Amino acid sequence: MEYEAVIGLETHCQLKTKSKMFCGCANEFGADPNTNVCPVCLGMPGVLPVPNELALQLTALTGYLLNCEVPNFAKFDRKNYFYPDVCKDYQITQFDFPSTTTGYVDFEFGSKIERVRITRAHLEEDVGKNNHFDQHSGVDFNRAGVPLLEIVSEPDISSADMAYDYLNALKDILIYGGISDCDMEKGMVRCDVNISVRPKGATDLGTKIEIKNMNTFSGVRRAINYEVPRQIDTLESGGSLVQETRRWDDDAGITETMRSKEHAHDYRYFPEPDIMPLRPSEEWLAEVRSHIVELPLARKQRFIMDYSIPAQDAEVLVGNMPLGAFFEKAVDGSKNPKAVANWVINNLQARLVEAECTIDELKFGPEAIRELVEIIDCGAISNKGGQEVFNELFNNGGSPKDIVDARGLAQVSDSGELDKWCRDAIDTNPGPADDVRNGKENAINFLKGQVMKASRGKANPQIVGEKLLKLLKG
Repeated sequence: MEYEAVIGLETHCQLKTKSKMFCGCANEFGADPNTNVCPVCLGMPGVLPVPNELALQLTALTGYLLNCEVPNFAKFDRKNYFYPDVCKDYQITQFDFPSTTTGYVDFEFGSKIERVRITRAHLEEDVGKNNHFDQHSGVDFNRAGVPLLEIVSEPDISSADMAYDYLNALKDILIYGGISDCDMEKGMVRCDVNISVRPKGATDLGTKIEIKNMNTFSGVRRAINYEVPRQIDTLESGGSLVQETRRWDDDAGITETMRSKEHAHDYRYFPEPDIMPLRPSEEWLAEVRSHIVELPLARKQRFIMDYSIPAQDAEVLVGNMPLGAFFEKAVDGSKNPKAVANWVINNLQARLVEAECTIDELKFGPEAIRELVEIIDCGAISNKGGQEVFNELFNNGGSPKDIVDARGLAQVSDSGELDKWCRDAIDTNPGPADDVRNGKENAINFLKGQVMKASRGKANPQIVGEKLLKLLKG
């Protein structure tokens, strides 16, 4: 029997705010343990949480970016459970009335555009972090209370590679929208993976098995690639699967049982009594909508269509927001967008990496790249001269035209001087000259090289080629 995988993802992402969800403590990574805490985020008796306005706005904005509905009523709830990292013994989250519902993400997968439906994106507070040492354990509550957005997908994913591409597309949307920095190394994005298998073509879902707290997208892919065959092997060998939660051991390359979930855990949700329900006004929502940005997939498609650049170039520019913004300014009014893209991707990006600096630290503006392309295209300088101009631009700034004049890089197009160089090349190289006369036109490249050498690279190569052919063939 042939089986197929059915996969849904719950992606948790820390919102880009300066303070926590319900108090004024810093939303900051790397501080000493238990220094960014207060009675509110520690759940001391008698304290009252106050929702972070920016977190509410970013949640609604995420809803719009993910094509979700943003309802006019939402509320917070208490999710009751008892773990060491939950200092209040409950987590403030959203249950039956979340801030956003029913959306979708379109993304590239292989040669097609795939769609994964979004069940909801709801707002909650993060919990602390357990740290285990040789002889004891400790809890750091700096992360407790950080605003966290949980984005729940429908089980529309069918493979590990599809899950990987979906997660990357989702991350790009969140970064583009200014929702989160999505820094995996700082734990800003974590993922729970729900996997089941069923006979191919069946409509009923199989037994759902959850893999908790994945902190890398490549780890998600590896875990799915292990777990799906494991489930299929169990069924094919006559065994049965039970609903459970498993952990991924990346070093061993296996999933392991954490706890059974044969019966749904009773979190005893009830409305958070200390926070009023959310009823966003149309004016408030209109302000949120004013921050909607062009999504990465739409931007890539526009770059390809408007500037006639290859998909690979467009992907590089979309994947690097500052570089893409620089390109858009540089290409404005250019007659050769492809050349502008080449200079931005192949030259500027490489030098930025080499110099370990950012776009904002450049000593020249985007218009300089456009000007450089123009003076190369009109034959004023050669491509080699263009490299010299670019190096001077990067190191000291200035105008490409002024650099050309100051360094004497302009190509020679004067007919008399070019005639002399071309005749000398023909007279001193009779063999290649005869080859060209006899129809071996590739031999002209050798003669062109001799002219360029004699002119110290200043001769216009296109005009040189034309003159050589004219002299050799009459």
